Amino acid sequence: MTNTTDQTRFDERTIQGRDDNGDAEVVTIWIDYRKGGLWSVGRAVNIAERESRIPRPEDELFSGFELGDALESANATLDADLQASSDNDDHNHEVRPFLESELRHKLERWFFDHA
Repeated sequence: MTNTTDQTRFDERTIQGRDDNGDAEVVTIWIDYRKGGLWSVGRAVNIAERESRIPRPEDELFSGFELGDALESANATLDADLQASSDNDDHNHEVRPFLESELRHKLERWFFDHA
């Protein structure tokens, strides 16, 4: 988990793909937990090439208090990007969905560390 002053990255997935010109791109999808119990789902293309890996406002796809809604948003985005990047070399075959059990475990550990 990575932390900034007001949010903690709980999980992240990356997808290898190609843009409309055929150039390689990396899509990153993540779930953050923010102060006050707010979940946030973000998506960015080639975020490693930016000056900062800090998400921009336009990267946010979802913001809300329900973990289930965050998971639904993150996994729908993940599925769409996996489908868009599918080809014959199967380079994304190990990308797995976001799981509630993993996030709950990380959330429990985060609470114990910050109590």
